[in-house]
Formats: sequence, structure tokens, C-alpha cells
Amino acid sequence: MSVEERLERIEQMLATLVQQQTIKEWYTTAEVGGLLGRAEYTVREWCRQGRIRAKKKPCGRGKGGEWLISHEELTRLKNEGLLPFRSAAFAVL
Repeated sequence: MSVEERLERIEQMLATLVQQQTIKEWYTTAEVGGLLGRAEYTVREWCRQGRIRAKKKPCGRGKGGEWLISHEELTRLKNEGLLPFRSAAFAVL
């Protein structure tokens, strides 16, 4: 393998690392799921249950929207884990 080929291979690997380590301000549930090794559905449920702090971004028609998780919340989630269940949300009638 020539020096040029090795340099090209190293540059490709560096580009991949930079892309993986890019910090975003907001992440989708799919991105958070991929970073944590969880399904997108699981992350959406955590948002809905209040287990992680997230906000809804309006999109398209209807009341539904896309959940967004901040970088700060992602860092908190990695370091501290899920928030406890909200007792009012699961009160038995």
C-alpha cells in the first residue's frame, strides 16, 4: 500500500469520526435512539411519559408533532438516566 493510499484512508476515517462527533443543538427521537442503542419508539414513549425533557416541533397537519431532545438533555440522560415517572400522569381512576 502506497503512502498516498494510506493518507487517503486516514482522511476518510477522520471524516467519519468528525461526522459522528458533531454536536447538534437538537436531536430527533431517531437520532437519540441510535446514539443510545434504543428503538425510536422507546425514545418517543420516554418523551410522552415525561421520562426525558423534550419539546414538540409542529409539523404538517394536526395536533401531533415531532419530539426534539436538546443536547443538554441527551448529556443528562447519558449521565443520570431517565427521570422518574410523573405520578399524576399515571394516576388510577
